[in-house]
Amino acid sequence: MKLNNLLSVAAIYMAVVGFGFILFPEAFGRGALPADPSPTLISYLRLWGSPLIGIAVLNWKVRKEGPSKALDAIVVGNIVGFAVMTLLDAWGLLNEARPVTKVFVVVHLVFTLAFIIIGRKRLSKNNMV
Repeated sequence: MKLNNLLSVAAIYMAVVGFGFILFPEAFGRGALPADPSPTLISYLRLWGSPLIGIAVLNWKVRKEGPSKALDAIVVGNIVGFAVMTLLDAWGLLNEARPVTKVFVVVHLVFTLAFIIIGRKRLSKNNMV
């Protein structure tokens, strides 16, 4: 897979999740939210959709760019972001998270490894991770 394809897939994934949190917070939080979540909790979930959409746009806009320090930073940011998500998902599983978390562990781990393997090949010569 090429880096531009990986960035495209990551952008689409982040946009879907981001808009999901904003437009359908109760559906995206099913199994993790109480039966009658407060408006404050729903607002909080919606808030967290916003940066995901921003990351989606960033990945989408840079997907066809050549090697640069900016692209390097975006690749490293994706590695860190997806790695932290993977770790938090795994931590959740150890602390009785909802069953669907197993799926997210795999999805986020695949993104992490893909950005490490594919992204590192494309890093500019002066910015090796």
